[in-house]
Amino acid sequence: MAKVLIADKIADSGIEKLREAGHEADVRTGLSEDELVAVIGPYEGLVVRSATRATRRVIEAADCLRIIGRAGVGIDNVDVTAATERGIVVCNAPTSNVVSAAEHTWALLMAQSRMICQANASLKSGKWERSRFTGEELFQKTLAIVGLGRIGTLIAERARGFQMRLIGYDPYISEERAASLGVELFASVDELLPQADFITVHLPKTKETIGMFGADQFARMKDGVRLVNTARGGIYQTEALVDALRSGKVASAAIDVFEVEPTTDSPLFELDNVIVTPHLGASTEEAQDRAGEQIADLVAAGLRGEMVPTAVNIAAVPPDVMDKVGPYLALAEAQGAMVAQLTKSGIDEVEVVTIGGLADTDTRILRTAVLKGMLGLATDQPVNFVNADLFAEQRGIHVAETKRPETHDYVSMIVVKAISAGEEVDVAAALIGKRNEPRLVSLFGYDLDMAPDRHMAFFRYPDRPGMIGKVGTVLGNAGVNIGSMQVGRHEAGGMALMGITVDTPLTPEIVSRIREEAAMQDAWSVDL
Repeated sequence: MAKVLIADKIADSGIEKLREAGHEADVRTGLSEDELVAVIGPYEGLVVRSATRATRRVIEAADCLRIIGRAGVGIDNVDVTAATERGIVVCNAPTSNVVSAAEHTWALLMAQSRMICQANASLKSGKWERSRFTGEELFQKTLAIVGLGRIGTLIAERARGFQMRLIGYDPYISEERAASLGVELFASVDELLPQADFITVHLPKTKETIGMFGADQFARMKDGVRLVNTARGGIYQTEALVDALRSGKVASAAIDVFEVEPTTDSPLFELDNVIVTPHLGASTEEAQDRAGEQIADLVAAGLRGEMVPTAVNIAAVPPDVMDKVGPYLALAEAQGAMVAQLTKSGIDEVEVVTIGGLADTDTRILRTAVLKGMLGLATDQPVNFVNADLFAEQRGIHVAETKRPETHDYVSMIVVKAISAGEEVDVAAALIGKRNEPRLVSLFGYDLDMAPDRHMAFFRYPDRPGMIGKVGTVLGNAGVNIGSMQVGRHEAGGMALMGITVDTPLTPEIVSRIREEAAMQDAWSVDL
């Protein structure tokens, strides 16, 4: 029997599951950090939701702790690094709210199509206005689903029951997978906008998705389109959305998430054709119960020494394997994030090649690290070392692993190759020196010797004098400082590849300006 501290309120059924498994489950909610530090010592399990923070200080005071369970999706309130250092498994319940989020999306979509909220308010104010609230059927209308992860998939399944035409955008899902969902896949958001009667967004919060719907996108939409956002606040630019709603370009919108929360004041609140809810996507009795029950089962499995399928750290990797591959994990994840940003459309195939000494050990965790980096930008669900392979499978991505033990210029090297729309993107990297410093050693077949950094950009162009100066001039005028620069080429006067690191992220406008003013063939901005 193990002692488990439940520091936040979870479903009673979850508590009973732990007790039925033979564990002593103590419910002590509302503890401060000091109080938690004082009592955590004898507990082998800790269950939290969002209120309690499992900080490094708490974890270091936990003499017996073996597993931390987060009864929900996010793990921002758990210091995963500190837990991993002490061999403590950290897990969450990532599927607990997907049904609730999908159903709330559907409720908002239907409520606005039939003007239910407005009609309810009118009738309760003493008016009978049938002609004012003529709605719109969903039957045979076109629904655009932007983001076909777990929630987007559930939306597609439900839409088929209304006999809607489904179109979608997701750069990380294959056409075959989309077809199995009954969704016609488009190569870009802009291409599907003119065809959609309804649009629902299910994307993570990244630099590409924040503000991705602005005035230009609204202009491309069909007149009278209806919008839903239950994903992340800020995906729709508020001022542009308000203008589109007031002009009638957008007939109505339903918004559950906001850029800053809690939000009690917004120009959207002043519009009759907008439905707003206070981030209720996961707020159902079932989702709350499911989160508590799922985390109870997972914590009990971890205390039995079994595999925890939603573990977000890598404590289960054998120590002898970790000694060899551990230094390469961050590098492999960075390579995955790079290929995701360097491809032009959805990724169909990924090959992870280990060369040299690494090829002699079990490198499956490195393959998973690549997928974690690649898919972490693709879904609104957390991607970890356990579910990354499953997410790749769900998106129809073929993943291969190749080992080449032959000697090379580097003791060991990882090459990540991704096939996207028939084109190959390859990123090769290695660790060098006594400090295992990471290096990008090849990109698109061009030799480099470049230390990866948080913000990078790459340019492919015909080799000619003055190119470095042109890039530097644009960045200087934009107030962007260059950290380092590397150029690779096969021959003088042929094609060349320039890689730079910068101190601040490059906006799409700056990248476009460099592409135009320096006549670049290709240009990419990459953030890690």
